[in-house]
Amino acid sequence: MKNHLILISFLFITLYSCKVDNYDLPGETLRGRVVDAATGEPVLTDQGSEGTRVRMRELSWKEAAPENLDIFCMKEGIFQNTKVFRGYYNIRVDGAFIPLVRLNADGDTLADESQNVEIKGVTTVEFKVQPFLKLEWVGTPTVKDGKVTATVKVTRAVSPADFKAKIEPMGGYSDDMLNVTDVRLFVSEVPFVGYREWDNRYSTIIEYPGDAFEPLLGKPVTITTQGVIPAGRTVFIRAAARINYATENIKRHNYNEALRVDIP
Repeated sequence: MKNHLILISFLFITLYSCKVDNYDLPGETLRGRVVDAATGEPVLTDQGSEGTRVRMRELSWKEAAPENLDIFCMKEGIFQNTKVFRGYYNIRVDGAFIPLVRLNADGDTLADESQNVEIKGVTTVEFKVQPFLKLEWVGTPTVKDGKVTATVKVTRAVSPADFKAKIEPMGGYSDDMLNVTDVRLFVSEVPFVGYREWDNRYSTIIEYPGDAFEPLLGKPVTITTQGVIPAGRTVFIRAAARINYATENIKRHNYNEALRVDIP
């Protein structure tokens, strides 16, 4: 008899719990893109925490303090989350660009360009940002003896004066933050080549101490892969560069688009 009572109590608790926890699954969609405020072009990035992060905080859930829900942009500078609960959210993006939310050393808000939106059905947002650098291919990559040689041009996408005006009030500013620290040629057998997906047998990094890269801004920089890529392979390459400044404690790269290279 005692065992029967225990079983009945367990079943009652289980059924009651199922009843009160029977919320609809999240089914709303958030789509968006991150573009250069000056040109309207998408801000290309890496896929993962080293790239552009999208942080969502639900404001309509009152039972507890809002928690951060992070997703990451795809390499094309676009993002999508198809499993969102309907409600009001604060959304911000962080990447290789001037921070949209800027605080001073005392925690006072200097600027807040995040967005508060209602996510219902399919909701689309766009963030206009100021990238640190812009990378462009120059000419067409060449292949010789299993090595790929490519030329890239790196320019500033935000002026030093504007960078200083927005970063210095946050505290700890130094002109060294503007220095380009490295230029990379990532190689991978998958199209979303980048910091998360690259073959270290062939990828190349050129590091620049101090302000050594300054005279090279806006000029063609030629990079050749290392090692020997076997004949008959198809690889994808992307160039990346970064400055000596961290957003959310990560020194992120700016990128150009991926190119396919067939090795004869």
